[in-house]
Amino acid sequence: MGTDRLDEVLDAAYACLTRYGARRTTMDDIASAMGVSRSAVYQYVRNKDDAFRRLAGRLHEEALRRARAAAASDAPYDERLHGVLAAKLDLVLQLAGDSPHATELLDGKARLFGEICTAFTTGLRDLLTSLFTEAGTTEGVEPREAADICVAMVIGLESMPGARDLLAPATATLATGLLGAPGAPRASRTPPPTPSNPRGTP
Repeated sequence: MGTDRLDEVLDAAYACLTRYGARRTTMDDIASAMGVSRSAVYQYVRNKDDAFRRLAGRLHEEALRRARAAAASDAPYDERLHGVLAAKLDLVLQLAGDSPHATELLDGKARLFGEICTAFTTGLRDLLTSLFTEAGTTEGVEPREAADICVAMVIGLESMPGARDLLAPATATLATGLLGAPGAPRASRTPPPTPSNPRGTP
């Protein structure tokens, strides 16, 4: 299978998606957008659902690749954190800016895209958890919890006006509150002992 030709099919599928939405798009639409016959499109995808699944997978994998690059960079931890979160936010804002229909590719409850969206979020959480494990977290916060807080924050920003401008100060605030010194001990989850009664009564 020619990778370049498959990319052309997925590009055409995206153009149709932004115009018609997944449900209304047909294989004829995709073929027309490419300027080829419908039978030519079937050489690369089984049907339109297959095309849209592959498209969603490509977009999410590209975003996760950007997040991995940010996490693995030599930048300070707060900048690496910002880069990971920006990869997710940019994906959402790019699709929403292209067309309301394009955000169908982000629907974690959809039959076509649910598994892809879940895998992407899991991959993002794993990256953030590794980052916080390496950097250290403040007392009382485990790396996985810090990762979950960051994911929740960026999800909250996705529907806010000026989300891109808000990401930097929001990330800086989280970094200040969550990042600790590497190797710093975290607070024990064992509850403190009950203080004795100063009067000695039962």
